[in-house]
Amino acid sequence: MTATSEATTKDGFDIWTTYQSILKDEEISTPLAAILALTELVQRSDAGTMFELVKALNDGAKVLNERTPNPISLNAGCELFIAFVTLFPHDSDSFSDLKKELVKQGQQYANEALTYRQKIARLTLEFIKDDSIILTHSYSRVVMKTLLCAHEKKRISVYVTEARPRGLGLRTYEELTAAGIPCTVVLDSAVSYAMNKVDFVLVGSEAVVESGGLINAVGSNQIAIIAKAANVPFYALAESYKFHRLFPLSQYDLPTHKPNILSFPLTAAPTPCPKGSVSHKNQPVSTAERNTSILTHSQTRYMTQEQIARNPDVDYTRPDLITLVFSDVGSLTPEGVSQYLVGMFAG
Repeated sequence: MTATSEATTKDGFDIWTTYQSILKDEEISTPLAAILALTELVQRSDAGTMFELVKALNDGAKVLNERTPNPISLNAGCELFIAFVTLFPHDSDSFSDLKKELVKQGQQYANEALTYRQKIARLTLEFIKDDSIILTHSYSRVVMKTLLCAHEKKRISVYVTEARPRGLGLRTYEELTAAGIPCTVVLDSAVSYAMNKVDFVLVGSEAVVESGGLINAVGSNQIAIIAKAANVPFYALAESYKFHRLFPLSQYDLPTHKPNILSFPLTAAPTPCPKGSVSHKNQPVSTAERNTSILTHSQTRYMTQEQIARNPDVDYTRPDLITLVFSDVGSLTPEGVSQYLVGMFAG
């Protein structure tokens, strides 16, 4: 029997459909949606023993993993919930009662977890001084919550990267500008140019791993490298349900790394010049002409979907590049994250 059939119960419950439905709520992140979907699976499951229940949960997690292009944060949520079920004390009179208690606990945890961003925002606020200039990357709900809270009490200005190819930095820009926060979009390739104007970097996370390193939107690693070189603090914000028992040693150890990423096409045909183009080699070009040429080309030349597909969505930032991780469990050094993870999964 396949994992897909195991994850579909006799009453027609389908974990993937349930997961997708839960994700429609903008406030619920991927790991929480996974936890709630697995909680629903427990409620619908006809498992009569802990062995059968854990198997059903593992099968459900496998279905979610296989159908999600970037399963890193999803895996963190599944891992947390299955560990909770496995370690939960079995003092109920019947297994049916135990399942009801597990469902109750899972739902209570998810409700409590919705408050974590506010907790992180309050904690981070202590590190934000008046007139701070902050650099952030892409779009993160916990970062947005933190910046909006800071704006209520302090004067801040924000640089946000465009975060190609999805351009999620533009969403951050629009929401911050609408809230009245001075904000400027920075080219991904201009982060080094802007870094000396920045007081600190603030990024969200897909996951924080056992080493204390960070997995986040691609580009985070190079921002951290530049921040380290410029002696600018690099802060990561992460809800504790994104703490993940994963130990990548390089970018290529991430579950999202596929053989096609950064691969070369089988045949590389020369790119023809656009119609009507004229070579200006050995001809003087004025500044105005050069600027016009750049503008025209930037409006008409885009990466193809095939080219985008050869690039990663996320990258890994080493722990030595991270100053602090702000979480609902406190402000942690990368080493502190490692210690917390050990304790969290040790029962």
